[in-house]
This record gives sequence, structure tokens and C-alpha cells, in this order.
Amino acid sequence: MAVLIDPEKSSLLQAAPRLMQILRVLARHKFLGALRGKSHWPPPKEVRETFEELGLTFLKFGQVLAMRRDLLPDAYIAELELLQDQLPALGIDAVRATVEAELGVPLTTVFASFNEMPLGAATIAQVHEATLLDGRRVAVKVQRPDLEAMIATDISALTYLVALGERLFPRLLALDLPVLVREFANSLNRETDFSREARSIVLFRTALADVPGLWIPDVVAECSSGNVLTMEFSAGERVDSYAGTHPEAMPQLINTLVRLMLQTIFEEGLFHADPHSGNVLVLPDGRLSLLDFGMTGELDEPMRDSLTLLLEAVVKGDARGATEAYLEMAPGSERVNRAALLLDIKAVLYEIHRSDLAEVSVGDAFDSLLRAGSRHGVHNPGEFFLLTRAFVILESMIRQLDPDHDYLASFREEISRLTAKHFSLERVKEKTGKLARELERLISDAPGDTRRVLRRFAEGNLGRLQAPEVEALGGRVSRNLERLTGAIAAAALVIGGAMLAIAPPQSAWHHLLGEGMVVAGIIGTLLICIGAVRRDRGRR
Repeated sequence: MAVLIDPEKSSLLQAAPRLMQILRVLARHKFLGALRGKSHWPPPKEVRETFEELGLTFLKFGQVLAMRRDLLPDAYIAELELLQDQLPALGIDAVRATVEAELGVPLTTVFASFNEMPLGAATIAQVHEATLLDGRRVAVKVQRPDLEAMIATDISALTYLVALGERLFPRLLALDLPVLVREFANSLNRETDFSREARSIVLFRTALADVPGLWIPDVVAECSSGNVLTMEFSAGERVDSYAGTHPEAMPQLINTLVRLMLQTIFEEGLFHADPHSGNVLVLPDGRLSLLDFGMTGELDEPMRDSLTLLLEAVVKGDARGATEAYLEMAPGSERVNRAALLLDIKAVLYEIHRSDLAEVSVGDAFDSLLRAGSRHGVHNPGEFFLLTRAFVILESMIRQLDPDHDYLASFREEISRLTAKHFSLERVKEKTGKLARELERLISDAPGDTRRVLRRFAEGNLGRLQAPEVEALGGRVSRNLERLTGAIAAAALVIGGAMLAIAPPQSAWHHLLGEGMVVAGIIGTLLICIGAVRRDRGRR
């Protein structure tokens, strides 16, 4: 089963022995002196070696900290990025025991062959090549045993270590370390739940089914569980190795990489958060194969809309628009110094627009926004860090594959395609229909809901407010609500018609319908205004 860790329910008794061990390691590497200030921080290399000595959970925690460029200086980030996500391989007996316990049958009743030497061994799991009884070649991802107890103990220790540090040194409160630990625990929960990874693979295969030149191995569901994941085998070559022998193929492959990243983000709200060269293979027929969906991110629709506005503002150099869109992506932020944040974002956009466009990095731009936000009180959502990391990794890989490739040209081309699709007739009809249903529900429910609420106020005999006065007020509010919803419906017609009118032409009546909707919306607005003026004159 998957590891399920809740930092809020951690036990001090459970964490105490591990906590003492961690404190001894930190003291030996001069970490405790760092609490006196940045001038007493240990050297970056010492920090990396400390995480390596503390083991699996802290290796992962160090990798998470490597994404937090808003918290740590560049020298520490560079050193933490060297942390290797690898451990010595498990013996075949331990692997066999895990697979048989998870699938509930002997290994030989599922697999015709099972290679004892793993293809790779990481901190969470290792992968073995195998053959099913029907002859299909598969890759079997097997989770390391006893992860649940190990990670639970380490998360408990981290939770109490952070609480102790904040109590002794209140200036640590500004870093929001408990939030960081909680997000780290959630990340581990996702990464160790192979059932979730299997669902992610299915979602990505569906979302990217129309991307030419891409193949994602399917899940063999009957041979998978929470701790074992069996997939079709991808007999490909690492994309960085392939680039050395087939440089002419790189432009098309890079365009495919950019498309799969942006399409899943803006259309499905999903993205692969670890798109490095080891997770991208090139098949013998030239198609790309994407692997390892243990680390993925999800963006809900409001966040995707805010991200679109943010990208548009960055491209236009609109600092105020970028600030508003950025804050919409971090709704939990309080006490944000908006004026100072706006100045910092202006400086970021100025540096972007004065640079050579070929050198501009979307990941670095996001990274600069995160740093500016953290300085001024913004609580950045964990998904934004994952998204920034994904862009940084993708851009780094693209520059490695083809240093002369115009990455931003691929980016702009795909954004244009997605924008055209967003304003297509089908999408506008879908959004207009959704808005119409919501307006219909609001119009039908609002008067009754208003009267019920006001009647409850009246029954409570609040102050001098009596029931007849409340009923009269309810009538006026209901009429105003009806007028308001009519105005919203008219505005929806204008907006929907405008979207149809400016969208790329798809048929002869495409623009005519849009212009008709705009005219209908304007007429409806005028009628509402005339009715309001007449009612006001009648009352006078």
C-alpha cells in the first residue's frame, strides 16, 4: 500500500530516537550554528553531504529544497541539485517477496521471465525488465520495502525539528517551514502511491493521444498495485544519446517536447514535473517515449486561467497585470506588500525585455517571480514550484540537445495553436452554454433564496426591522437581482459574440453569429437601463 503521512498527526514518542540521531548529524556538520544567521551557515558541500548521510527521506527533502530558489542562495541550490536519486539495488529475494505479496501469487505464475538485474535503482523503487506469460515485454517498478515506517519517522522528526527551531528562533517563522514540510509529505505520498502513478499514465495517454511522434507505455493493470507498477517496455535510446548521432532530428523532437508540456498544462491541468533526459527516450521508429510519472503536477481551471494571464502579461511587459495574475495563483497570501512586489516584478520584466529573446527562459522568469513574491509575503503554492522546476529542466535539456534551437519560437507557435483552439467555435459554445446554465439557475433560485434569508432575519426580530418591512425589502432585492442577472446575461452575449468575432474564421456564418450576439447583448442592456429609469420615475 502507499505511504500516507500526515505531519499534523506525527508522534513525538515515535520521532524521538530519530530526532536525536538527526541532531547529532547536524551538530557534526556545523548546522546548529546556522541558527545564529547566514554568516554561520555551513559550506554548500557540507550541506549536501549532510542530506546524503541522513538517508532516503532527506535525499528527497534536499531535492525539494533545490527547487526553492526563493529561500536559498544559488551556491546551495547548485550543490543540492547534485544529490543523486539512487541507492544500492535490492536483492532479488526482496524484490520477489514484494511482488508476490502485492499481486498475491507466485512470481512464476505472472511472468515467464524476470531479470534479476534491475535496469535502474532509485530512492523509492527500482525497475526490472520482465516478460509476461503471453509474451509481452514489460518493465516492472518495485517499491522498496518498509518505506512507510521509515518515511513516517523522518517526517515526524522533521516536523518537531521545525517546531523547535521556530520556538527558539522566531525569525524562522518568516520562512513558513511547516508549510514546506507539509508539502514535502504530500509530495512523498504522491510519489510512493503507484496506483496514483498508474492513473496519471492513463490521463497523460488520453490527453496526448493526438500528439504525433509520441508514445507513452500503457499500464498492465492486472499486474500492478500500490507498490508494484507494471508497464509496457519502452525499447528506446536516451534522447541525449540519440541527439549525438541524429542532430537533424532534434528540431522536430524538441517541438514535440514543447507541445506535450504546454498541451497538458493548459488543456488538462497536468504536467510532467521531471522531464529530464533519462525520462525521455527515442524509439527505433523515431517517436519519443515519455517515462516515469511519479512526479506530476496538477493545476485547477482558475490557476490555469491565471497562468495564461501571467504569461500574456510577461510577454507584453505588463507589470501590473503580471502582479495581479501572480497573486491570483497564490490566493492564501496575506499581508503582501503589493507596492514593493510590483516594483520587483517591473524590474524582472525589464530584464526580460532588454535581453536577447533567444536567451529568455520561461523557467527563469517564473523563478524570479517566486523570489520576488517570497520577499514580499506571497505564499507560493507548491504546484507553482513544481511547474517552475519542470520548465527549468525542460529548457536545460533542450539547450543540451540543440544549443542553436530557438526554443521560444517553438513556445510561441504552440501557445498560438492553443489560443486558436481556446477561441474555437466549439469551445465558445461550451463556455457560453455553461454560463447560460449557471445564469438560469441563478435567476430561478435567487428571489426565493433572498426571501427565505430575509424572512429568517424578520423572525429573529432584529432591532426595529419588522416582517412587513422585510418582505418589502425582499421584493426590492429580488427585483434588483432579476435586473442584475439580466444584465449579466446581456454581458455574456456581448462577450461570447466578441470572442466569436475575433476568433480565426472557421465557417461563413462564424462572424455573423458573433456580431448578432453582440447586437442582442447591447439591445438587452439598453432595455434593462430603460426599465430601471421608468421604475425610478414611477417611485418618485
